[in-house]
Amino acid sequence: MNLVGVLEGLLFVMGDEGVTLDDICKTLNIDENKARELLTILKKEYENSERGLKISFLGNAFKLTTKKEHKEYFQKLVEQKNESLSQSQLEVLAIIAYNEPITRIEIDEIRGISSSYVIKKLLSKDLIKVVGKSTLPGKPNLYRTTREFLDFFGLATLNDLPDLIVSKNDQELDLFPHKEIDKNV
Repeated sequence: MNLVGVLEGLLFVMGDEGVTLDDICKTLNIDENKARELLTILKKEYENSERGLKISFLGNAFKLTTKKEHKEYFQKLVEQKNESLSQSQLEVLAIIAYNEPITRIEIDEIRGISSSYVIKKLLSKDLIKVVGKSTLPGKPNLYRTTREFLDFFGLATLNDLPDLIVSKNDQELDLFPHKEIDKNV
């Protein structure tokens, strides 16, 4: 068995948590000297200029990390991904912010269209999160906005959101009369 390959897989699977030397020894059933030898071999392979990763020792654990010399490309990608939100994403964010916690079904009812894909995108951007389960049949997830949402829109708290009142035929209408607005995150 290729223990260097297995070690590489362990580092990948453990991600940000990393793997301690003791974890490596126990998992691969090897002694500390053999574990250090495998780490040295793998570390040298990652030192190749054509590789985008390296092995770092951080917080008492070995981790796969990106190389500093590629930082500008990683930042560019993150900025591109976070640059703008679609109209449907903004719509769903507003519905969640003014009605949280709220289920996807409730969001769909307000929008009149399925929001599953939009919610997945907002979850991946960390603008919303699952905060529990509803007591409704099927126990659907409850969503609310995150601190990243506040940062993205430059808000200190949800209390900084404008009141949602629309004028229709000289009559003011509350857009969400069915729920009290809890603006605290």
